[in-house]
Amino acid sequence: MSGSMTFEKDIVLIYYEETPLAFARIEEIWEDDKPDWFHVKLLFLQLPVHSATWILKGAYIDGDEFTMGGKRMRLEKVICPAEDRSDDMEDEEFDDLPEIEEHLAVNDAESIISADAEVIQFPFGKR
Repeated sequence: MSGSMTFEKDIVLIYYEETPLAFARIEEIWEDDKPDWFHVKLLFLQLPVHSATWILKGAYIDGDEFTMGGKRMRLEKVICPAEDRSDDMEDEEFDDLPEIEEHLAVNDAESIISADAEVIQFPFGKR
């Protein structure tokens, strides 16, 4: 079942066997030699950031299920949810901010760096 048309710069959610696997941005789409097949360069939005180029039918880019290595796959275009932009927001909507700030202060970077993390030094040249 096809979703809406998907184009370059769209964000897609990649499903693997009906389980959401990763988000990716479609960087580039170009035609393959076979009719209705395309090269799709995906930038995976996860760490480490990486890209891959898949060869897919147009219908697969737009959400139809396909198989890769015998596993069911599907791309689903991500649509940004509508935002309520009403001007009558009440101050109570921001009551949770101090709690969020406290959480960020307590859970600083040291707590999210794993024990086997490697520090990479960047060389700084003299100008």
